[in-house]
Amino acid sequence: MSYASAYTSVSARKTFARPPPSEPVQPIPFQHDMAPAATPPPKKEKPKRDWPLPVRQYVQRSFAAENKIAGIEREEMEIKLKQIISEAAESNNLMHIDWESLPLPQQMLRNKRATALPSPAKLPWSDNFSTLTVKETNGTSNGIISKKRKSSDLASTPFEDEAPPPWRTTNTMNVFEDRISYADKRQRNDLTGKGSSKSHHNLEKRKRRFEDGYPKFQASQPCGSPRETSPMRDVDQGPVVGRSQDLEKKYFRLTSAPNPDTVRPLAVLEKTLEHLKKKWKKENNYSYICDQFKSLRQDLTVQHIKSEFTVNVYEIHARIALEKGDLGEYNQCQTQLRALYAQILGGHPTEFKAYRILYFIHTCNRTDMNDVLADLTPAEKKEAAIKHALDARSALALGNFHRFFQLYLETPNMGAYLMDMFVGRERLAALSNICRAYKPDVKLRFITEELGFESDEESARFLCDHGGQTFLEEREDGVRLLAGKVGSTFEAAKSAAFRKVDIKGQI
Repeated sequence: MSYASAYTSVSARKTFARPPPSEPVQPIPFQHDMAPAATPPPKKEKPKRDWPLPVRQYVQRSFAAENKIAGIEREEMEIKLKQIISEAAESNNLMHIDWESLPLPQQMLRNKRATALPSPAKLPWSDNFSTLTVKETNGTSNGIISKKRKSSDLASTPFEDEAPPPWRTTNTMNVFEDRISYADKRQRNDLTGKGSSKSHHNLEKRKRRFEDGYPKFQASQPCGSPRETSPMRDVDQGPVVGRSQDLEKKYFRLTSAPNPDTVRPLAVLEKTLEHLKKKWKKENNYSYICDQFKSLRQDLTVQHIKSEFTVNVYEIHARIALEKGDLGEYNQCQTQLRALYAQILGGHPTEFKAYRILYFIHTCNRTDMNDVLADLTPAEKKEAAIKHALDARSALALGNFHRFFQLYLETPNMGAYLMDMFVGRERLAALSNICRAYKPDVKLRFITEELGFESDEESARFLCDHGGQTFLEEREDGVRLLAGKVGSTFEAAKSAAFRKVDIKGQI
């Protein structure tokens, strides 16, 4: 057996001349006495079995959606189906079984589980807990044992047939009772007979106290557990139909199903709206009006009333909230109005779309702004309110403050209340540009006209509020601002104003 050398011999150089290229050494192939490994023979493919048509139809029915049974997992069904077909194939009974009438695998699993359950009469606690529901006893649902129930619980021997273990002698409570989840501790006392006197006295006292608040509704309820006497409605009954005739009602957040005796019907709500409009003009009490409008909106919601009257209610409340600077309530109204306008129920959609654009300018929300602009139709862009809002956005995007403050003084409807929320920061941005362009000083009157102030006194107050009081000088031709020295002050104020935007504004 010969092997190739692990190195190549090289002769030593005797001159500085480049040596002639040597011929590549051919590697000696490795030789050994072992015979080459034989290639494995190709695997024979298992012939595909042609199943009878009734078997294929039986499999199709097993996987059909209409034959699915709740609680039977697909994996369990597939295992059972494979077992049925395999046993039939091994016993050569594929052609002898009536596959049309053979129960499906999921049906076999359900029947097997149902027969595995002992009857209630055989259970030792059946007499003591005959009044408990299936859900309370952690029992079965659709004949399926709960996963939390162990098999040893069902197979345990009766308690009375054997002596109790030592740890039960000091515990007089039923063992199965420990696993019951009661919604109220008083239900436990009622079933076990413990604390009946004190609990029953407190229950009657509480019942009389609530009967004073809801005499009509509670009179129609049967006496029983607290859950049965509570004014709960079935959610499947549909919307509430109010029966209250009160024009005014305080707003309370619902924690349960609404009581029809405290909900006002549509006819009463229409009278309530007129009453609130008169009271707002007369008293101008926002806290009271906001509470009443929230109560009015709640009655509309629980009764599923969506009409032109609903749109009118939300529009009026949104305008009042804008007037008082309550962005929290305005946002809630604007969100509902957007859904109501999509149903074409009337109202003033163009007015509130313009408000929406101005609001996104205030919050610097470019994503939602792009969505609004994409949804606008060519006809809507020609509306006066929307055109004004789009022009204001374009002026700020181009840095044209002269045009922006002209639009600010010409705002239609109630858009000026929204622009008041961000015009201050835009004035600081414009002042920073003025201080860089006009040096060494600039007239106060020029600032008043360019930044949309109503008077020189208002503009001077704005400058003093942002650190410019020491840079105002009174000269023969009027008051001047030392623009060359105050630029850094306004630049810092501008950065602080744009750093955080209060988008909630809740009062």
